[in-house]
Amino acid sequence: MMQRRLIRETSFGLTSKLWQISWSYIVLLCVLAAIGYAGLYSAGGGSPEPYASRHILRFAFGLVLMLSIALVDIRFLARLAWPAYFVSLALLILVARYGHIGKGAQRWIEFAGLQIQPSEFMKLALVMALASWFHRASWQRIGNPLFLIPPALAVLVPVGLILKEPNLGTAVIVAVLGGVMFLAAGVRWWKFALLAGAIGFVAPVAYNHLHDYQKARITTFLNPESDPLGAGYNIIQSKIALGAGGMWGEGFLRGTQNHLNFLPEKQTDFIFTSLAEEFGFVGGLALLGLLCLIVLGGMAIALRCRHQFGRLLALGIATNFFMYVFVNVAMVMGVIPVGGVPLPLVSHGGSAMITVMLGFGLLMSAHVHRNAEFADRRDEL
Repeated sequence: MMQRRLIRETSFGLTSKLWQISWSYIVLLCVLAAIGYAGLYSAGGGSPEPYASRHILRFAFGLVLMLSIALVDIRFLARLAWPAYFVSLALLILVARYGHIGKGAQRWIEFAGLQIQPSEFMKLALVMALASWFHRASWQRIGNPLFLIPPALAVLVPVGLILKEPNLGTAVIVAVLGGVMFLAAGVRWWKFALLAGAIGFVAPVAYNHLHDYQKARITTFLNPESDPLGAGYNIIQSKIALGAGGMWGEGFLRGTQNHLNFLPEKQTDFIFTSLAEEFGFVGGLALLGLLCLIVLGGMAIALRCRHQFGRLLALGIATNFFMYVFVNVAMVMGVIPVGGVPLPLVSHGGSAMITVMLGFGLLMSAHVHRNAEFADRRDEL
């Protein structure tokens, strides 16, 4: 009898949590993944192979993973925060020593026949760790510089390791994530002003230590026409494709820059350009609107959480997604230098897809358990 009662209570608890999940938010994610499928179908020359079929399978796996994590008690996730951070840090160190080298960068490691990019997982681990660190911190503790040293090191160490790969785009995203978490936790803005001044002071020195291809990206950003067949080729072709789309686009599977292979990396970095060429300004604007809804939905979940850990966790995940979108779209438009950052749930790629879905699982857990009571609430706001 006791065992049956326990099973009924467990079943009732899971059913209750399933009802708490924001299914409208999941619908938005499914629509975004479907747009990604269409874009990758076109990038494959009007075929589900080799990109679109893998994309939808990865999304389906990620969706199951997301829902599974959403049902996990957020207090248990809080206890896993720092172990997850140190595991991710260990993987970054392994990449530096034994990582797979591709396209001039050492960013991946082989695991069970799969290539994993640990820098992607570090983004989530860092958000969890900082949310855990600031979870019970009072205003007095946050104002103490000594209290900020450990979380600052937790940001700077992975940023340094990612820069060494080299992966400037991801390193910048990790640094911004750390800054947003500090600011949301209540760190005074003038400390960020001092940091910005210090960065401006050392920027010329840092530029001299950049790799040649990174310097070329900056030079190309300032003047793409200086090397139209070399470093400037990608961004020039991207702008041509964006312009060719016009208001309504050239039509699905009719993008000339895409299908004549002028557009580089059309299945990854420049997938937004491919979609904008075929669906025009209106289609690109609609896609941006959908991406904004997903970001704003994450922010709304953060505001509804009654505990600081959930607020900071949800805010960090939403910020991470926003940074993916901002860097990718700004990059293909020539607003910022090309950085090799994919468009989440749209671009082809395994590590980014699984990482994003893991992040949304954490976000949904914060939503489902937004009223959870933590054991010690002494310093909560």
